[in-house]
Parts: sequence; structure tokens; C-alpha cells
Amino acid sequence: MTPSVPQTLPAEVARDLQEFTIEVPSWGYGNSGTRFKVFGTPGTPRDPFEKIADAAQTHAYTGAAPRVSLHYPWDRVEDFGALRDFAADQGVTIGMINSNTFQDDEYKFGSLTAGDKTVRRRAIDHHLECLDVMRATGSKELKIWLADGTNYAGQDSIRARQDRLAESLSEIYLGLEDDERLVLEYKFFEPAFYHTDVPDWGTSLLHCLALGEKALVVLDTGHHAPGTNIEFIVAQLLRQNRLGAFDFNSRNYADDDLIVGAADPFQLFRILFEIVQQDAHRPSSGVNFMLDQCHNLESKIQGQIRSVLNVQETLAKALLVDREALAQAQERNDVLGAHGLLMDAFWTDVRPALAALREENGLPADPFEAFRASGYEEKVAAERVGGNQMGWGA
Repeated sequence: MTPSVPQTLPAEVARDLQEFTIEVPSWGYGNSGTRFKVFGTPGTPRDPFEKIADAAQTHAYTGAAPRVSLHYPWDRVEDFGALRDFAADQGVTIGMINSNTFQDDEYKFGSLTAGDKTVRRRAIDHHLECLDVMRATGSKELKIWLADGTNYAGQDSIRARQDRLAESLSEIYLGLEDDERLVLEYKFFEPAFYHTDVPDWGTSLLHCLALGEKALVVLDTGHHAPGTNIEFIVAQLLRQNRLGAFDFNSRNYADDDLIVGAADPFQLFRILFEIVQQDAHRPSSGVNFMLDQCHNLESKIQGQIRSVLNVQETLAKALLVDREALAQAQERNDVLGAHGLLMDAFWTDVRPALAALREENGLPADPFEAFRASGYEEKVAAERVGGNQMGWGA
């Protein structure tokens, strides 16, 4: 079939796209790489202020990335109030605060799940310190991802580690204010290779249910075994009102952190369609959509802009599905008719209509090419000479 190319979008689709925003990660603008090499590039930020300045470029050109997620202590500064004010001056705000208990030597055998009480105490205190950072920056969400797990059967008690995790999370949860949230991420393997303490959505959900309504699950598209039906997990978490955050990225094998939609655009479409069916794309849903990916070879800002555009384009396609016709086809068990309605939307070229919508809102029709032509990368490459570039662990 020949894909359709609408020149304009229905008013309700345009409205939803204009309201939809994506949080970007501060670490996405620093140096990153493989397990063998972290690559540096000219103009890489040397401090959190320069990270935010770069992140603000993504929002300036797309109009859809108004929040920047911080990683603590990677993004430690002397005055977080000054960082918050600087972000505001750049046209963005501080989003989630991400904790880090996966790089210090003390956490070799676990952090919130460690058998050593002293290590657990340090990990809990780190998260309580993250709450202080939240309040200083205006953030309302603490994001927890744990590298905790074991490499060998018998290395530690799986049950005991779950009990210690529950106890640790409970103390952190009690430190939340009424308008603050804790979101718990999961990852089925890596760096632990025998078992991971929070390996799947079910484990994360069980801990969140035990904690209370202010604890929700984070779903990262790269954190699943091959063949996992991610949209099914989305549906289940939304049914329970427990999808707190959704991390966009893409992968071919494991958690590759490729640009969202790069490896499997149809998977991204299926996921976003499930989100759209439950109106979870709207701000009122409370789901925080963000990018969680690194850019090892490509330009950092260009990679973030391309990712935002990929999500916007795919969301537009998901919004174009004729849901009334789909419901009718499903009711009469018209298998191929129902599937065809999704495929019609998926193959629709929405780029011209999105370009027109951006221009209506005073944005470049093509944010990617507009940024490339802006000279910003050349400017910061000339200005940011000397000092230590920021990246993993810095």
C-alpha cells in the first residue's frame, strides 16, 4: 500500500501532541561509551550547568523537552538553588533526581539489599540525601535503579535480599513529602548475572504496592528479555495506576541505549498505541515520559533532538488510529481488519503535518536541521576548552 501523507492533523491530535512533553537526562549530554571505552568529544559539558545549557537546546528547537533529569552525585553542585535558577533562565526545569548506588566500592555486594548493615545504612542515607536535592531543585520525584544482585547460585539468600530491600525502601518512602513520589526501575540482568534483586515489573510492582500510593513503577524499554511484549506490561501497570515513568530508548540485544525507535519502530508504535488507548499520554495521567539513553558515537544534542522527534512522530501515528472502527472490528472478530487499521496509521507519513504544526507554534519545521545549522556545537567546542569533561561517574 502507499502510505498516506496528511498535510494537517486533526485538532484533537494536534492538541495532544502540543501537550505531550519528554524529560531529557543530564547524563545524555556527557561522554559515554561501551564497557571498553568512554569516548570524548569537543564541547562536552564540564559541569552540570553546561549539561543543562545543552539540554535547553533540545527544548528550544523541539518545544517538547522542558525538564532535565539529574543524576546524583554525578550532578552534584555546591548550590542546587543556583542550578535550579540557571535552568529556569535557560527555559527548562529540573525533573527527576536519580540516585546512584552502583559505582562505589562499598556496593560491590549490594546496596539497599546488602547483608552488611553499614553498607545498607549508607545506601539509605544516600537516598535521603537525594530527597534534599529534590527539594532544593524543585523536583518531586526520586528515581531508583539498583544494580544489586548476585552472580552465582548460593552466593546469598534471594529471600533475605528481598526482605532487606523492602525494609530499606520503606525507610526511604517514609521520608517523602505528601506531594513527592518514589519510582522504582527494574532490569532483568546486568551487572548481576545470576539474579537481579529488581529484575521485572512484577517485583517492582509488589514493592511499590507494599510501600503505598506514592510508589510507582518505572518501565524502561531496554530492560526486558528479547521477545517480551512490553505493551502488555504497559497495559497492566496502567490498570493499577502504577506506571509512574516511562523511559524511552532502543536496543538490538541487551540494554544498548540506542536512540528510541532506531531498532524497532513498530514496537515503539505498539507501545504508544497502548498508552494512547488509556489516555496515559496526557499530562493528567501522571506518567513521566523521558529519554534514558546514551550517545556513544553521535552528537549528544542531535541524538536527543532526533529521539524527541521519533517519539513525536510515532505518537502522532498512534493518535491517528481510528479507535471507533477498531472497536467495531474487534467486536466482530475481524482479525485482519483490526490489524489493518493499526498498520494504516503506522505507515502514515506524519512528518509534513508535524512540520506545519511546529511552524504554527513558532518552532522550526525541521528542528534537527535547524539545530545543525545554528552553530551551537561549534561555539561550545571553541568555548569549552580545558577542565574535565563530564561523563559516566563524573
